[in-house]
Amino acid sequence: MKILEWLKDSNIVDGFDVVEYKRFFGGFYIKLIVSLSDNSKLYVREYSDIEERNYSYHWQSESNNLICRWDNAPHHTSLFNFPHHKHLNDNTESSEEMTLFDVLCFIEKSFSE
Repeated sequence: MKILEWLKDSNIVDGFDVVEYKRFFGGFYIKLIVSLSDNSKLYVREYSDIEERNYSYHWQSESNNLICRWDNAPHHTSLFNFPHHKHLNDNTESSEEMTLFDVLCFIEKSFSE
């Protein structure tokens, strides 16, 4: 599975737990807790089938404060590129459609800044 390969190949991932995994005809659901090298956590939920893909990537600090969350829940209809958006502190902004690979690249880049 590509998602697990990305985690295993990432330089910023210390480890991960598969909390839930369901495979079915044409798709899957996965829920993960990813431990990152700076002691922050990334909570991953992804559902994918032939017709749709739903995701949430929730990155939080060691002290459990939100750093960023990317998702495509359809509740911010006024944002450009709806339903894809991100939450930063108390703000919600438009975002490109994200994959776990995209999120890991973003986090890795932020570690080097």
